[in-house]
Amino acid sequence: MLHLPDLIIDLTLILCSAAVVSLIFKKLKQPVVLGYIIAGLLVGSNFKLFPTVADPESIRTWADIGVIFLLFSLGLEFSFKKLIKVGGVALVTALIEVSCTMTLGYFVGLWLNWSTMDCLFLGGILAIASTTIIIRAFDELNVKTQKFTNIVMGVLIVEDLVAVVLMVVLSTVAVSRTFEGTEMFLSVAKLSFFLVLWFVSGIFFLPSLLKRIQKLATEEMLLIIALALCFAMVYLATAAGFSPALGAFIMGSILAETTKAEKIEHLIKPVRNLFAAIFFVSVGMLIDPKMLSQHAIPIIVATLILLIGKPLFVTIGTLITGQPLKIAVQSGMSLSQIGEFSFIIATLGLSLKVTSDFLYPVAVAVSVVTTFTTPFMIRFSEPAYKIINRLVPVKWKERMDAYSTGASEVKDDTDWKILLRFYLVNVLVFSVVIVTVILLSTNYLAPLLADYGFGKIIIAVISLITLSPFLWALAFRRAKSKAYANVWLNRFERGPLILLMLSRVLLSIFFIGFLLDRLFSTSVALIGAGIAFVIMIAIRKQLKNFYGKIELRFLNNLNIRENEKTKRNALAPWDTHISTIELNAKSPYIGKTLVEAKMREEFGVNIAAIERGDMVINLPERHERLYPFDVLSVIGTDEQLSKFKEHLENRSGDGQYLKPKKEVTLQSFIIENGSSLIGKSIRQSGIRERTKGLVVGVERANNRILNPESDFVFNINDRVWIVGDEKRIRVFSNRPF
Repeated sequence: MLHLPDLIIDLTLILCSAAVVSLIFKKLKQPVVLGYIIAGLLVGSNFKLFPTVADPESIRTWADIGVIFLLFSLGLEFSFKKLIKVGGVALVTALIEVSCTMTLGYFVGLWLNWSTMDCLFLGGILAIASTTIIIRAFDELNVKTQKFTNIVMGVLIVEDLVAVVLMVVLSTVAVSRTFEGTEMFLSVAKLSFFLVLWFVSGIFFLPSLLKRIQKLATEEMLLIIALALCFAMVYLATAAGFSPALGAFIMGSILAETTKAEKIEHLIKPVRNLFAAIFFVSVGMLIDPKMLSQHAIPIIVATLILLIGKPLFVTIGTLITGQPLKIAVQSGMSLSQIGEFSFIIATLGLSLKVTSDFLYPVAVAVSVVTTFTTPFMIRFSEPAYKIINRLVPVKWKERMDAYSTGASEVKDDTDWKILLRFYLVNVLVFSVVIVTVILLSTNYLAPLLADYGFGKIIIAVISLITLSPFLWALAFRRAKSKAYANVWLNRFERGPLILLMLSRVLLSIFFIGFLLDRLFSTSVALIGAGIAFVIMIAIRKQLKNFYGKIELRFLNNLNIRENEKTKRNALAPWDTHISTIELNAKSPYIGKTLVEAKMREEFGVNIAAIERGDMVINLPERHERLYPFDVLSVIGTDEQLSKFKEHLENRSGDGQYLKPKKEVTLQSFIIENGSSLIGKSIRQSGIRERTKGLVVGVERANNRILNPESDFVFNINDRVWIVGDEKRIRVFSNRPF
């Protein structure tokens, strides 16, 4: 008789229990995550009514993989550029809220006579809200269009990064068991170094790599490549002394800047859901009902911190940034729970064996309670504002309104502020790149050539050639010309400006000497640094041009996703835009041609492209037939697309829109005097044949005609909008008619 390994039996038990309980919670309109936790409680060793998992250690390994996938997905939604764009309101609010909540949690732990490490981890657990739960609550309550939700989402983005830093800091404290300031500073500096290194190198290489292989990368290959990159970064992060979760989060945030981010997120979702389910079930397995009853007071106190203290801190932080009282109260009451990162921080404490056994179940219990209360807190935020507004004295209201008005005024950055910001970013980025190259050369390349007579000289030459464009950029790059000129015109400010520029030159020379000192000696470094710098000045024009190419590639990769969105937005004259939708096998349009489907006649939408496997049909002919799993690029207004989506959902379950990604563009031209198009209809003009495009709109005087019929006649000064192949449209629009 065959014998199944315990792992397979345990997975069967976990997945079956998770499926049943999650269905029940879905029916009750409660978060599925809570169902997974309850399922874990039922199959855990602390609950004997049902079969129990036989090998918890193996399940924890799978749960660790679940954490990696969970953080990878959070990274895909995070993006460092989003962090830059959230603005001062979210940044200040998040920092005030996190610091105050951590401090309150720490002192509550001391009041409960907990150990120092338990107090620290309790503060970290309570400080980070749940992105998943909040987004779900916003969707259910239909409040995503309200202003306060933008602030909340910005705070969540900042909290994600703060959670990453917290994991590093708490790990350092846990290992050293001390609060030594120097060690903490070194840990944060080390994290900053690797964050800059990974982000810069990732943005420089990965978007270009994905673009080169896009014709070869099927969905299966793209999934494998994404997972390979994820686990490679997990390995690098672990080798650098950080947690695997950090590596997964960083790789996700790098891939979030590529054009494949949405596709990867779509492909990774089923895998993430599977392993995330196992992770949350493993969370529930650690719950001990007896321990919960013994620690009811900490659970109640921690819950009150989240329901009262945390909303208060967020409200204060939002008011400080100059937001109105209503926005502040709504933002505060939305961030009154804990979730994914809190579980991961609690797991970190257990894995490092620095926290007590009761802290994890306490965190889970608090999460369960606050998950249930979150929708009610958001719903009650407006009535709460009205109550507070009645209680606040009139003079206080007038002062808050005046403060809010003053804070909302846009203040231009001074020239010195612009220069200092540029200086710090310039020095940080290029110092990280230069130090990385030096360490790689001296620690890894040098031992390989150590036995050769001229080995060190070869290494020095190769390293200096590699570093030369970055050394030039560190010393001489000047991107803020207007600010430089304004400061230079003030002769009293020239001295500090010269010192600022000189410090960059000296730092560049120092790095050259640092390299040579590690390879040779201090005397060689002093002489060689001067010679190398003179040579660098002599070939500065070549270095400037070469660095310009490097920077251009980096900026193109950094902005490639926004550029693609800009192109796609160009497809939307007036209030129209483009969306893509995949037809399933039950779609009412399967087997029909476009003329038979009558989408344009019934809904006013146009089909700009059809993606079929690896083939893309731009501007399909009216006799093109539709097949299962075709991905249609559909152009229309919000109302048209909404009706089209509703029709598909009612008929077949279709209607899940994907984000547009195809290389189609929309351009316009004006029919000038003398054009051969004047007086001709769209059919007679032959525009479709000559441009391989589709006329989707015409502007005539103050009128806008969407989706003109083929017998529509052109007049002088008409602006014609055509969607299709960019090169053909450009050639056609520049050709005299």
